[in-house]
Amino acid sequence: VTNGDNNGAMNLVLREAGGYWRWAEMEESGILAMASLLEEPVAHASPERLPFSTGAFDRVVVIDVHEHLSSVARLNQEIARVLAADGVAVVTTPNGAGWLPVAVLKRLCGMHPQQYGHVVQGYTAAELERMLRQVDLTPERRGAYSRFFTELAEFAINFGYVKILARRKKGPSVPAGTIAPGSAAQLRAVERTYRMYAMIYPFVRAFASLDALVPGRGGYAVAVAARKAR
Repeated sequence: VTNGDNNGAMNLVLREAGGYWRWAEMEESGILAMASLLEEPVAHASPERLPFSTGAFDRVVVIDVHEHLSSVARLNQEIARVLAADGVAVVTTPNGAGWLPVAVLKRLCGMHPQQYGHVVQGYTAAELERMLRQVDLTPERRGAYSRFFTELAEFAINFGYVKILARRKKGPSVPAGTIAPGSAAQLRAVERTYRMYAMIYPFVRAFASLDALVPGRGGYAVAVAARKAR
């Protein structure tokens, strides 16, 4: 289950891990592009109702959805409903710790949570665990990813697209909350720049790999895995 900012690439990674998957996207405008890339149907979901039967899945992966919602209670109930007995839900969000250096930098540069389409900055792992317990899912593991260098690289890319590139190029306007091209038309409008980015991508990846030098186990995104009772 996703909520924008995903053209289907993350789904491909999950599919390559094996198993039989179904896909759901909260933003209807992104479904066509996702379905085209995946060559599979993508259902339109809402926080109030995931379009799947009760107990349908052994795994439910919810990628960066909660921070887009003013109320998450109903979505959490739906996650628990579609999960089979002894199944595991994996929920990710940006880290809600606003004091992290790149989070502060984003706000100073005008890249507030609303610029990303977020209602809140995110949630901590402890907050995710509490909300999952409220729907009778038992947290088993927590983790974090996207550490300082990866987050800084992502911020630079998002800032360049939202504040500079998308404003200069002719073509489809960039909807609020869009931090990267979300359609073929938007991608065509910045095609030359994206080709240049493809050339420097190895250097961006090398910069992000410096995350390995950061001490501790924290990150700018968090994930919690919680299990439903048998």
